[in-house]
Amino acid sequence: QVQLVESGGGSVQSGGSLRLSCVVFGYSFSTYCMAWFRQAPGKEREWVAAFGADSATWYPDSTEGRFTVSQDNAKNTLYLQMSSLKPEDTAMYYCAADYTYDSCSGSWGTADFGYWGQGTQVTVSS
Repeated sequence: QVQLVESGGGSVQSGGSLRLSCVVFGYSFSTYCMAWFRQAPGKEREWVAAFGADSATWYPDSTEGRFTVSQDNAKNTLYLQMSSLKPEDTAMYYCAADYTYDSCSGSWGTADFGYWGQGTQVTVSS
């Protein structure tokens, strides 16, 4: 059974940095799309970064240039390095996975990912 476990969240001041981790249990990286999402109170869950099995990466405009997604195959771990954080980045951050295709399909809805972690909270103060 696939399990995703996030960690690394916390509180940081505006302009600061955090690195989130997502360890994957029960599946080794081969064909996949891994992604990070976030959800702020009262808002819908939104996609913030993705990493495909071909090592390609994708970002929406809101995080491009500030967030970097990477992985360590040996540790079965996906990372999200977040820099220049803003108060509007405050949210619960979730790791998600899809193993349907060789890499990411370019579709970033929550329904496109079948596996989810429990989330880790990121709070950015001004």
